[in-house]
Amino acid sequence: MNEEIVWPLMSNNISRFDLDNIIEFLKQENPKLTHGPKVIEFEELWSNWLGVSNSCMVNSGSSANDITMMALKEMYGEGEVIVPALTWVSDIASVLNAGLRPVLVDINRSSLGAEKGAILRAISKDTRAVFLTHILGFDALDDEVIEELRVRNIPLIEDVCESHGAMHKERKLGAIGYASNFSFYYAHHMSTIEGGMISSNDEEFVDICRMMRSHGLVRESRNAAKRRVIIENHPDLNPEFVFQYASHNMRPTEINGVLGINQLKRLDENVKKRNHNFERFLDVLDPKLFQTEFQVEGMSNYALTLILKKPDFSLRDVIESRLKKSRIEFRRGLSGGGNQLRQPYFIQRVGTLDLKNFPNVEHVHNFGWYLGNYPDMPISNFSFLSEVLNGLK
Repeated sequence: MNEEIVWPLMSNNISRFDLDNIIEFLKQENPKLTHGPKVIEFEELWSNWLGVSNSCMVNSGSSANDITMMALKEMYGEGEVIVPALTWVSDIASVLNAGLRPVLVDINRSSLGAEKGAILRAISKDTRAVFLTHILGFDALDDEVIEELRVRNIPLIEDVCESHGAMHKERKLGAIGYASNFSFYYAHHMSTIEGGMISSNDEEFVDICRMMRSHGLVRESRNAAKRRVIIENHPDLNPEFVFQYASHNMRPTEINGVLGINQLKRLDENVKKRNHNFERFLDVLDPKLFQTEFQVEGMSNYALTLILKKPDFSLRDVIESRLKKSRIEFRRGLSGGGNQLRQPYFIQRVGTLDLKNFPNVEHVHNFGWYLGNYPDMPISNFSFLSEVLNGLK
């Protein structure tokens, strides 16, 4: 890829309106820049939009993953976390970093999420959570899985970093599980430049997350009774510097909060535009060559998903050659570099697993791509793409 790309993965979605609001914020006599009132305001607006009671903003979606897994271990103890083999590295890394054990499962080709049967077979007495990823805007939830986890009292954690505004039935993804993680990286549905969010209806869980995002400091808890009890149990310590958890600095800034407040105002409308783009995209694909059956109900498309129906390395190379020649940016493997079982960090930390047990992940790893989708995409892009992919065999 080079600087002459005509169809990028993303055009920067921070608008002049967003920048002007940041400038107005900075014009204050003495604006607070680390997390404060604007972050809290965004957290409350986000919770209302999503349909949950509590949210905790952090400095990235990856930090949201890390804190969620650390807090989960505090509340549920050591054990295993079921994760799809198609996900972003930070999902599996967060499990490892928390001292938990990742159990990877294959995916469903229509939703790109963890396959129902694979999840149910992987559940054991050691399962502490199922950590599902909603890939590229598709709904990865299944009612049978939701009910089974409820009966077994196993937390469902939703990674919604690529799927802001997607729905399962009448509820937004991220409001259905025990907790959810979002990313506000500049290329996602909405952006705070860098940033992330943890959301949950469990106030105690989110309170632990708030302390963990700020070095584990007790003073960051919003539960006055909890703060008082912990501080009174440690009379030898400065009350302002009691560290309940061994954690890190994962705080956002007030600028992130200002951006989040502004971007949330147009998120729903941008989701509609993205979904219309995906519908146009499917219309130009040859259904004999490409997969056109996706779980589109409730979708909030993040990127245009191109998958060969059948394995064909020669055709794959022709497609990539045409895309490059046409200066269309793409990523093979779909989310996060494809099959995480193949990644060096996984082999080093977990070991080698038999790839034959993961045929669907292997297929999209080798024969799947995504192209850029963004609200202001020209309609002419789709006729252009039709010409690029026309006549392939």
